[in-house]
Amino acid sequence: MNEKELRALVERMVAELAGQAPTPQVKGSDYHPMEPEGASPGCLEDIAEVDLRQQYLVENPRNGAAFLDLKRKTPARLGVGRAGARYKTATMLRMRADHAAAQDSVFSHVDEGFIDRNGYVFSQTLCADKDEYLTRPDRGRRFDDQNQRIIQNTFGQRPRVALVVGDGLSSAAIEANAEDCMAAIQAGLKSYGIEPGKVLFVKYCRVGASDHIGELTGAEVVCMLVGERPGLVTAESMSAYLTYQPHLGIPESKRTVVSNIHRQGTTAVEAGAHIAELVKTMLEKKASGIDLKG
Repeated sequence: MNEKELRALVERMVAELAGQAPTPQVKGSDYHPMEPEGASPGCLEDIAEVDLRQQYLVENPRNGAAFLDLKRKTPARLGVGRAGARYKTATMLRMRADHAAAQDSVFSHVDEGFIDRNGYVFSQTLCADKDEYLTRPDRGRRFDDQNQRIIQNTFGQRPRVALVVGDGLSSAAIEANAEDCMAAIQAGLKSYGIEPGKVLFVKYCRVGASDHIGELTGAEVVCMLVGERPGLVTAESMSAYLTYQPHLGIPESKRTVVSNIHRQGTTAVEAGAHIAELVKTMLEKKASGIDLKG
């Protein structure tokens, strides 16, 4: 409550005590309550639920219909309008809300119940906690002796495909997409006559952890779903990294990536079907990344 609203509130209380009709005025200006008329007390609209593709805040546009049609093609922050030289309140609040969601996703963990419910085998990289994970990417690519044994027991030796879910930089992305995507991958692989086997979950996971997994198991293809670094458009974007015969030191160019897996991008089920087809192609052509043709 700012100074003008406070002054108006005091004047209204004094008028009511004196038995006068409440006609609050602030230096000749109308009194505007903080809550809109008819709103439930304490109930505010969730600003994060507004679809940015349909929000156009420019006043008196020259061709608003055409610009709104353009906005429907991207969640980018276009047509946000201005209040003098500043952003509008709605724009600033939405940016802060999306930034907070991104931070929460980075610093939170995938719920243990999610891992158990899906029957994933739990493992962890050399990182001891989230701080070490964020500051020591190299430790997110390797496993200690105990976790190496877990990986080898999960996949055995020389599996055709090793399926992995890694938390990465977004726990929200994994919880929102991994279950449906992995189910679609498994169903697709079975339809191609490829046994998917167990799924490994990796805590504090970097993409390079798939190379160590390949080194330990001799897997033909390692398929890893991992939460991507969240941005202001969404905190739920997941990617799939597929590598043929991964090993320590393999170039990044040897990976095939399916990115932007989330409800506003490529849906989890659609991505899963495409990933299963990619795995089949890699096994047939014995290649991935830039070596994969067609």
